[in-house]
Amino acid sequence: MRAFLLLLIALLLVPAPALAQQPTPAQASQPTNKDALKNRSGLPVPRFASLRANKAHMRSGPGKEYPVTWTFVRAGTPLEVVAEWNIWRKVRDADGTEGWMDRAMLSGDRSIQITRQTRDLRARPDLSSPIVLRAEPGVVMRVTMCADRWCRVEGQGRSGYLLREQGFGVYPNETIG
Repeated sequence: MRAFLLLLIALLLVPAPALAQQPTPAQASQPTNKDALKNRSGLPVPRFASLRANKAHMRSGPGKEYPVTWTFVRAGTPLEVVAEWNIWRKVRDADGTEGWMDRAMLSGDRSIQITRQTRDLRARPDLSSPIVLRAEPGVVMRVTMCADRWCRVEGQGRSGYLLREQGFGVYPNETIG
C-alpha cells in the first residue's frame, strides 16, 4: 500500500505538458509529414473543383493502397476540396460523402450540380425574368459567372441564370468570372 501511495505522489509531481505547447485545432489538422507536404497546390482550402475524367475513384485514404469507396462516372461533377496530402485531395460531393482522390482527376473548371428539387433557370438574373430551362436534381452544368445571388450556367447548348443556393459547387459570396 505504501509503495502505491509513493507512486501516486510521484505521478502527481511530474509536470504536465504546458498548454501553450499543445497545437491549436488548425495546426493539428495540418500535416507535418514531409511526404504529405510535397506536391501541395498552394491554392486555398476549402475550394471547389470539378471532376476531370468520366470515371474516377474516391478512396478511404490518401493513396492507392486504400480501398475505393465510390466511383464517379460523370466528368464535370463539382467536388469541394477540403484537404491536401501530397498528390491526394480530400473531396466532398453534393451529398456530403468525403474521400480521397488523385489530383490528376480534378480540374479547376467550375460547375454546379442542381440540388433538392427541379430548378428554374431564367433569361436574366431576376426572379421576374422568363424561365428558359428547368433542371432536375443531379443535373450538372458549367458555371460561366457568379455575382450577387445569381450564377450564369450552361449545359447541352442551353444557358440561363440560377440562384446560387439552388446548387452545389459555388460558395455563398464567391465571385466567378
